[in-house]
Amino acid sequence: MKSDGRRQGIMDFLMDAGTASVDDLASRFGVSKMTVHRDLDELEESGFLRKVRGGASIQPSGLFESDFRYRQKQAAEEKQRLAAAAVAMIEPGQTVIIDDGSTAGGIAGRLADLRPLTVISNNLAVIQELAGVGGITLIALGGQYSKKFHGFFGLLTEDMLKSLRADVAFLSSSAIHGASAFHQDQEVVQTKRTMMAVAARKYLLVDHGKFGRTALHFLTDLRAFDTVFTGRELEPQVREALDGAGVSLTVVGNKD
Repeated sequence: MKSDGRRQGIMDFLMDAGTASVDDLASRFGVSKMTVHRDLDELEESGFLRKVRGGASIQPSGLFESDFRYRQKQAAEEKQRLAAAAVAMIEPGQTVIIDDGSTAGGIAGRLADLRPLTVISNNLAVIQELAGVGGITLIALGGQYSKKFHGFFGLLTEDMLKSLRADVAFLSSSAIHGASAFHQDQEVVQTKRTMMAVAARKYLLVDHGKFGRTALHFLTDLRAFDTVFTGRELEPQVREALDGAGVSLTVVGNKD
């Protein structure tokens, strides 16, 4: 197997497993451990994984945000409940921003009953899902494409956003610590902040596993959102801290 195919194979395996040891990867792909180390170095440099002692991981950390495809698989049922609750905040005829996050991105497939709508997004999955859909005016934000985040970022993205206005914006975040949202990537942070600045109402959608975590870059105080949606009751001390800070939190429970 050539190096490009093997590295893609490593990523495909990590999408399912989350972590893998060098020994396991060497055995799986029939190469030396030194070759695996070189592959992991290349993938880490490109931002697709992080090397850990004895192997590699695609799971997020304070400095690393996992690949979009991996994030799509995490807490999938909870994210669908959050998306269903979020669309109740939209009225036909409005202009809606959807960010790059896998949680906010789940809204796209639920917009048909609310047409006509204008949708602004830098999320390639959202753009592909809504392209050509009747009753949806789609504004696809350009910029530099990130394979890792499956979206567009940078100065072009931000300049385009600054020329627009929206009724409502739906955002996701990789970590919630205290009453603040954080993210590992500074370009992603800047794009999200610009989305918030051009929207009249702002909602954050985060699965319950994001609470109690932190990441490198401060995104915003949670009070900047009209409501923070999550899919499961939080630990009492976490909920008390949010309530004490004046954060509006909506828990979208499982009806079963």
